[in-house]
Formats: sequence, structure tokens, C-alpha cells
Amino acid sequence: MAFNFGATAGAGAANPTGAFGGFGTATTTAAPAFSFSAPTNTGTSGLFGATQNKGFGFGTSFGTGTGTGLGSGLGTGLGFGGFGTQQQQQTTLGSGLFNQPAQTPAQSNQLINTASALSAPTLLGDERDAILAKWNQLQAFWGTGKGYFNNNIAPVEFTQENPFCRFKAVGYSLMPNNKDEDGLVVLVFNRKEADIRSQQQQLVESLHKILGGNQTLTVNVEGVKTMPDDQTEVIIYVVERSPNGTSRRVPATTLYAHFEQANIKSSLQQLGVSLSMARTELSPAQVKQLLQNPPAGVDPIIWEQAKVDNPDPDKLIPVPMVGFKELLRRLKVQDQMTKQHQTRLDIISEDISELQKNQTTTMAKIAQYKRKLMALSHRTLQVLIKQEIQRKSGYAIQADEEQLRVQLDTIQCELNAPTQFKGRLNELMSQIRMQNHFGAVRAEERYYIDADLLREIKQHLKQQQEGLSHLISIIKDDLEDIKLIEHGLNESIPIRGGVFS
Repeated sequence: MAFNFGATAGAGAANPTGAFGGFGTATTTAAPAFSFSAPTNTGTSGLFGATQNKGFGFGTSFGTGTGTGLGSGLGTGLGFGGFGTQQQQQTTLGSGLFNQPAQTPAQSNQLINTASALSAPTLLGDERDAILAKWNQLQAFWGTGKGYFNNNIAPVEFTQENPFCRFKAVGYSLMPNNKDEDGLVVLVFNRKEADIRSQQQQLVESLHKILGGNQTLTVNVEGVKTMPDDQTEVIIYVVERSPNGTSRRVPATTLYAHFEQANIKSSLQQLGVSLSMARTELSPAQVKQLLQNPPAGVDPIIWEQAKVDNPDPDKLIPVPMVGFKELLRRLKVQDQMTKQHQTRLDIISEDISELQKNQTTTMAKIAQYKRKLMALSHRTLQVLIKQEIQRKSGYAIQADEEQLRVQLDTIQCELNAPTQFKGRLNELMSQIRMQNHFGAVRAEERYYIDADLLREIKQHLKQQQEGLSHLISIIKDDLEDIKLIEHGLNESIPIRGGVFS
């Protein structure tokens, strides 16, 4: 075999599949005559390989990176008594996310080597170098593979972060708004939400043991949320109680730094934790530095346009999407969030329906209580009238009572006037009586027949129908006989005339 452009995963495995070992496959060649493949593990699998999404773990929805998220490396490392260790204060602002160091000579050489591999390789010294340049360009566009360009220089490793990779886009993620004092740390488990909820108490006890089993520490679960690919996000915080009775939450960066220790991390992995991150908000300086420096491999013009197109700069931050796997992951997260929103809308709809039923019931009760209140008011007024009559019996009519009597007489005269209220009331009462009478008449016109009587009537009508049918058949037979007689008479008259003639 003359050439093999595939990436190898180890030595000693033969590749019998032909000249090209595939793109990003895990096979090697057994000492070919000339090979472009490297005998080391490139870590790729498939089109985009298993590359890591560094530096963009924003907590809830998009934090499936490799532990270099926004929450990592930002803590003060003050430590707390329960852990019994003092962490060193970190002065850096993350690994590659917020820091954009100046180009070193190694980076300059990397750019020169990349340019040589894509434009003018001198590996073979003939026209095949042009074909090799096109092949290197194709690998650079893919974002995977190695670019060979010189026999004395190591090949260039093409990753999806290189500026020539075409499978890139810019999306937006919600920035966390939790403070470091809230102590929220996200743990992503490779287990379903139902399993996590059913074993939540055992999970809390296991985390407490991982923290050393100190009685002054209490592990609390803030929330549990399902994620794509049968993963579950669990948000926890730890409360530390002091001997004097006060308590405080352990800072998120301190708790995250403790979880990132090698022995603690292995214990978490045994519990099924695939990712942990501190959920803390970004400072204005961090946001500014992140926006000013485009991520590796992203065109500055595209990054500037993404900042301009940001629908909500106060809450959203642009993040690169490199490769189809990242795009698929975000699509799954979006579908998951849509399902959660729909579930929440269904719950709200059910609550609204229940509230509407309660409102109808309450309105009916209010109307009933109003009627009771009116009846009780009338009864109370009658009692007061009788009591006042008994109290005033034997006394002469006072001046104010005389004024009231005059006013009542005036009102009574107005009501009794033919053209005033009494005439209108009498007219309304007459119309109401007429409507009630017509309604009663229409109601009386309805007839109801007993079932047995109705059956007898049907039977009688059936017999009458059968009798009429029989009578009709007899009349038809008689008509046929009459026609036959008439026909015979008509034929016999000419014969008799011929005999007499």
C-alpha cells in the first residue's frame, strides 16, 4: 500500500481495507512504504471526532464541556472548615476562555506551518505536492486530520478550532445570574431523572460522605432537571454550620475546587457524575474581555456581527458552535427545553381550569350569601320595627316622626299616580302575566302517550293496513274479471250478426 491518510489509533493493527484508511478511523498500517498517518492516538472518531468543547459550559443548558466552563477557575479558593484544606487563591481567569495571550514563537511557527501545508507543501517535490495541498485544504475545512508538508517537520494537526474549518456557527447562551455566595454547583449524572429522584436521599448521603462526612456540613438539592441522552442535571449547595449556631453557604468556587480534586473527582465518577461546574455569574470585566477576544478559529468579523445581532446583550452571550455534534447537542437541549415549557404550560392550563371552576363555585356562593343577607336584613328590619313600635307605644308623635310621615305620604302619592311609577309597574306586571300565560299554554299543548297504549295503537293501525291491502287486491281481481267479460262480449256480437244475415 502506497499511501494512507487516515488517523491511527495505535500501533500494531493492520489496515487491510485499501489505499485510504478512511477519515478519522481508528486503524493503522503495518509499516507501509510511505504513510501520512501518525502512530499516535488522535482522539478522533467519525467526521468531527471526539473533540472537546472548551470554555463554554454555561451551567444549565449548554454546560456539557470538559470542565473548563465559566465557573471554573474564577473562585477565590478560600476554603471552609469542613474540608480541612486551604486552597490557593487563583489569580487567573480561566484557561483560554478569558485569557487571549500574545502570540508566542511556537504559535507563529504553527501559523507558518499551516500556511505551508495548505498552499505549498514540499514533501514529494513533484506535481503530487499540489494534490497533497488540496487534500490538506480539505482536511482543514473538515477540521480533522493531519497536514503533511515537509519531511523534516512534524505534520500540522487540524482541529475544529483552526480558522479554516467551515463547520462553525455562532449561537447565544443565557448567562448565569447566581452569585458565588449562593454556592450552587451543577452535577451532571449519566442517569435518568426518575432514577435520580427515586434515590435522591441516597445521593445526598453519598455526597456527604464524599465531603468527609463532617457533621457541620449539610448537602441540599436545589433542583433536578432532565437533559438529553438520558442525562440529569442536579444543582446542589452545601451549608456549613459554625459552633456558635450560625450557618452559611459554602461558596460555589470553593465547592467546585474541592470536587475537582483527583480523589474526589474519581468518587464522583463512581456515582455517575460526568461533569461538574460552578454556577456563578460573570463580572462585567469578564464579559467585556470575552466579547473583545474572538474564540480560537472564529473569524473576528463573524464574531463582531454576532455581538451586533445579540437579541439581549444583558442576558445572552455569543458562543461558538463548532461541528455538527455541537449543533446536534444544542438542538437536543432546545427540544428538551421546549418539552419542559410545554409541560409547564399544560400545568398552568390545568391550574387555570381549576381556578375557573373555583371562581364559578365562589360566585354562586356569593350570590347565595347575598340572598341570605337580604332576607336577614328584612327580618332584622321587621324586628326593629316591632321593637320601635313597642317602645314608642303611648307617646305622642314627635316632630321628626311627623316629617318622616309627610315624606312617606309624598312618596306613596307619587307611586299611586296613574302616569307615574305605579302605572308603569302595573303595565310591566301585566306583560309578565301574559308571558307566563302563553308559556303555560304552550306547555299544556304537549301530549304524552303511554307506551302500552302506543303499542296497541300501532298494532291496530297495522291490522287496518293489512285489511286495506287485502281489499285492494280483491278489487284488482274483480277489475280483471270485468275486463275479461267485456272482451268476451265484444267478440261474440260480430259472430251473431253473421249468423242472422
